[in-house]
Parts: sequence; structure tokens; C-alpha cells
Amino acid sequence: MAIIPRMSLYDPDTITAIATPPGEGGVGVVRISGPDVWSIADVIFKALDQVPVSKRAHGTFAYGKVVEPDGTEIDTGLALVMRAPKSYTCEDVVEIQGHGGAVGMRRILRLALEAGARMAEPGEFTKRAFLNGRIDLVQAEGIFDLIRARSDRAASAALEQMEGRLSTVFDGVYEAFLEVAANLETTLDFVEDELPDDVFAGIAELMDQTFEQLEELLDTWDEGRLLREGARVVILGRPNAGKSTLLNALLGFDRAIVSSTAGTTRDTIEEGFVLNGIPLRVIDTAGLRETDCEIEAEGVRRAEAHGAEANLAIYLVDASQPLHAEDRERLEKLDPKKSVVLLNKVDQGKAIEGVAGVDASLIHGQGLDELKRAMAATLEQGADLAAPPHAVISERHRHLLIQSRMEAKQARAFLNQNVEENAVLATEHLRAALDYLGQVTGRVYHDELLDSIFSRFCIGK
Repeated sequence: MAIIPRMSLYDPDTITAIATPPGEGGVGVVRISGPDVWSIADVIFKALDQVPVSKRAHGTFAYGKVVEPDGTEIDTGLALVMRAPKSYTCEDVVEIQGHGGAVGMRRILRLALEAGARMAEPGEFTKRAFLNGRIDLVQAEGIFDLIRARSDRAASAALEQMEGRLSTVFDGVYEAFLEVAANLETTLDFVEDELPDDVFAGIAELMDQTFEQLEELLDTWDEGRLLREGARVVILGRPNAGKSTLLNALLGFDRAIVSSTAGTTRDTIEEGFVLNGIPLRVIDTAGLRETDCEIEAEGVRRAEAHGAEANLAIYLVDASQPLHAEDRERLEKLDPKKSVVLLNKVDQGKAIEGVAGVDASLIHGQGLDELKRAMAATLEQGADLAAPPHAVISERHRHLLIQSRMEAKQARAFLNQNVEENAVLATEHLRAALDYLGQVTGRVYHDELLDSIFSRFCIGK
């Protein structure tokens, strides 16, 4: 995949930041990138072999001391040398690796700033990698997704995106639309009688093939949303239905207090859980019932609010008792596409009829596997999570693809009406479609677009 360098579009200075997470650790890293990196490194780092950092070859490291201008030692560690363009930013880069710890890292960072570097903005190292043509915007977002991945599947999908596999697909769609636009513009230079009879048919066929590629990309959005954002799963039901027992069973440890006393859970309890590669936020809620207790009533209100916002609601019913009128009313309001009904306590006898759901006895571990399969099937509607992990589009990609598809379909409609008369209008809509597609990978970009993407990164990345 060819990426056009963008180095002429900005005037880089030298930036620095701590590149490792805050807190105690075995190693901490201060990253410096830009045109003045060698003079800065030579001032703050003194190698034990007396060879300055600026004289060292790419890919080598030196062991030495980090020092104040007066020679006072700050730390001992390594200086890793990376020369342009063979670095993360495609600029000259030095990474000072010292002992982990907030104080030590701040002292090294201060020395780099005093020696002439500027504090990096969030995501600025990765932004420079984009501007220097090392990566495109889709790959940059893959780096962000990999950092934030909350499951193995999400990490694998992000890695594929970071390595450029999704970009290749986007580039293929872009090149196809570009070919259609070029062919269509070529027809404008000819007299109608000079054109081959099948030229417009060929253009229409190529457009239709490109629409198929667009739809295939858009079909990955549901999976991408689940992997990136995860899903909110809310446990609902009347008091003593077994909600807290279910939360503990899903997590594999006792997170919520379980008691036979009704109304034990007054507020929500939230924990993370991964199901079939989908990161979940499971929320246990207060029992749903009419109550005069102000605190419990607030818990019921919060439970209902969480249920309305959930990607999946698990509604528990005590199956050992006849169906309560309140349960019946709430079951009728459930969205079947976003809910699973769990019939708990069937070990005590099943007194409920006519209610479809998963039979369970949570206290004995019965029905938990069936529940997980039902949860996965409900969450995975529109997503092929049975397939191997693969790069999937984000909400930003989806928005731009939809806009591009609308413009391209308008162009196709003009060609269907009267191809000779509407060729100019169709070409204009195709250019707009290309503009939206170009914003996906960064062929077309503006400062606001870059800020919206890279400002989400941490400082130092």
C-alpha cells in the first residue's frame, strides 16, 4: 500500500513525553523526536564509553547516565537510537530508558524540555507518523484500538487494522471509484457518436461491483462496535429472583451480597466480563417492585434507566412461583432482540407456564452455559463473531462510507436516467464520493479531522 509522504505540509519541531504509564515500574521511557534530538540527547545523556548519542548508528543503544547541566546524576539507564526514516515517527528519535517511577521520569522529562524540546500533545508521535507517510489514518486508529483492546479478539482485530489490511480494502474501493470517475470524465471529451456502444455499460457494471465492496465493509460495523465499545448487559427482575447470584456466577467470584432478604441490592453493581471475545459491562440492579422506601425506590428507578440503555437485558423470573403480575407486565415490554429471559430456581419445581426462556438453577450452576449461548446469540446479531478475528470498521468509517455510498448511488441514478445528458452531474457526485472515501484513510484530511482522531490518544503515543 503506497502512502504519500506529507512532510512538506508541516514544519516539525522537537517534541518529548513520557511514553510509559504513570506509577511505579521496572522501566520508564522518555521519548524525544524531531530535528534537535541529537543535541538534546548529547546534553542530558552521557554514555559510559564516552561516545555521544549523536554519533551512534541506527538501532543501537548506549548504557550511561542521565545528568543535569552541572553534571549531577539523575538516573542510570539506556539511550536507544533510531534514525529517520526508520523510526515510529519517521524522524530522528531517541528514547531514554530509566528506572520506572513518577519522580525519576518527570526529572528526565524536565531535562529534555530545558534542553530545547517541547511537550508533546496527545497522540502527536502517531500524528507525525501519519504526516510523514508511515501510516494512514485507519492504521493510526488501529494503534489506538490495540491499546484500548479489552479482549483477545479485539486485540487481534486491531492488530490486523494496524498492519494495514483494512486500509488495503478501503484503497481498493477508492481506486475502483477513481477508475469509474476517470472513465466517466473521459467520455465527456468525445462526441456521442464516437463512443463505443458498451462504454457506459462497463462503467455501470464497475460501479455495481464497487457497491458490493462498500456493503461488505459496512457489514462489519456491528462486530466492530461490539469489539471496540463492548456491550452493556443489565440484570433485571423482581427481588429474590437471583440477580446477584447470576452476577457472581458469570464473574466466577462473589462480587455481590446474596441474601434471602428481599431488597438487599439497593444500588447498581458493575463488573467487566468477556464473552466470546466481546467485552461486557455487567450491571446488577435493585429488585423491581413497588416500594415506599425512598432509597429502594431510587434503586428501582436506576435499574429501569439502565435497562432502557442496555445492549442486552437479562430478565430473571422465579420459576418456582406462579408468574407475578409485575413480571408479566415487564416481560411484555421487553424487546426480544435485546433481551434474554432466565427462568431461575427450576430445581424447586417449575410453576410457570407459557413463558419462553432459559431454565436454570443458578445456586447449583445449572443453565449457566445455556444462558451464555443465548446472550452471545443475542449480542452477535448482525456480527459474524464465529469467523476468525479480522479488522472491522469503526463508527467514523461507517459514517463516511454511508456518505460515500449516497453520493455514488446518486451518480448511478443519473446514469440510469440519461447517461449522455447526466454524465457531468454523475461525475460531480462521484468526486464527492471519493472525497468521503479519502477521509477514511487520510488521502483527504483537514486539521479538525486529525485533531478528532489523535486527541483521543494518550500523551507519549
